[in-house]
Amino acid sequence: MNVMTVDGYNAKIEYDPEIDMFRGEILGLTGGADFYGKTPKELRTEFKKSLTVFLDVCKEKGVEPRRNYSGKFNLRIPPELHERLAIAAQAEGKSINTLAQEALALRVAV
Repeated sequence: MNVMTVDGYNAKIEYDPEIDMFRGEILGLTGGADFYGKTPKELRTEFKKSLTVFLDVCKEKGVEPRRNYSGKFNLRIPPELHERLAIAAQAEGKSINTLAQEALALRVAV
């Protein structure tokens, strides 16, 4: 993944060939904030500037900058995978939820 982190905030970085620059999009916000740069150093500087502006606007408007997550989401999977998950969970003496949490945590570990 092309992710840059500044002050606990993460941004997805992609190259835009039309303008020959990298574009960053700050993730997990209640609104949108992006930035551009040609080098990693420039990207980091612009990330900090964009984040500061976003946080200042949120503070001014009394808005929470980070999106809140409930800890719940629906996941649709093929019945065959559901069956394999259920069997694996039973074999380990765990719930499907616990098994899924462990797998997801491994996937997003930094």
